[in-house]
Amino acid sequence: MRYFVAMDFGNADSWGAAIYFWIIPVVLGDAIFPPIPSEMVVITGGALSADGRANVFLVGALSALASWLGDMVVFQLFKRRLSHVLDRWPWGRKVHAGIHAGIAKAGRSSTYGTIIGARFIPGGRLATSAAAGIADVSVRGFSLCAGLGAVLWACWLVGLGYFTGSTTKLPFWASSLIGVVLGLLIGIVVGIIVTRRRGTRSPVDEPAPGD
Repeated sequence: MRYFVAMDFGNADSWGAAIYFWIIPVVLGDAIFPPIPSEMVVITGGALSADGRANVFLVGALSALASWLGDMVVFQLFKRRLSHVLDRWPWGRKVHAGIHAGIAKAGRSSTYGTIIGARFIPGGRLATSAAAGIADVSVRGFSLCAGLGAVLWACWLVGLGYFTGSTTKLPFWASSLIGVVLGLLIGIVVGIIVTRRRGTRSPVDEPAPGD
């Protein structure tokens, strides 16, 4: 714990030693709470790999694994109708409300193609995993598609960080920021294209007043 407190966030050596420990909790947590900056951590891992401070394959493998695990947690939570557990705490109710908002934006689609591709849209990963659980998509089908999507997502973000890091020759944190901006812009464009043809009603049935 003392190591992380004393960590110099502007020092590439500090990040190179710690990036592996940040990836799994941050990427997994992002599955439930999208504001967690998982993309930035993964892109930073790619930028550090370009600088020789991290192993690009290990960064990619950990990112994909954490993404898949997070998707499976959300999927099972909604498939087993356990989402009401979140409502026991104030923070859980906020997360639950955010899930509803995310599903409404992503629409009702739970096709396998959407499970793979929606993670590239801001907030799409949470919405699609929850919607797939509600729609009772098979565990095997969801697991395979989430795994494939996780690998593609990890390769894209690690590759983006590696590319910006190796081409700009800027400090790793500057390359990471550039990669994050590019990733967000592309994600927003994809999100606009995909969501234009979808409904805005959440597939989650809200309880009637007084129930």
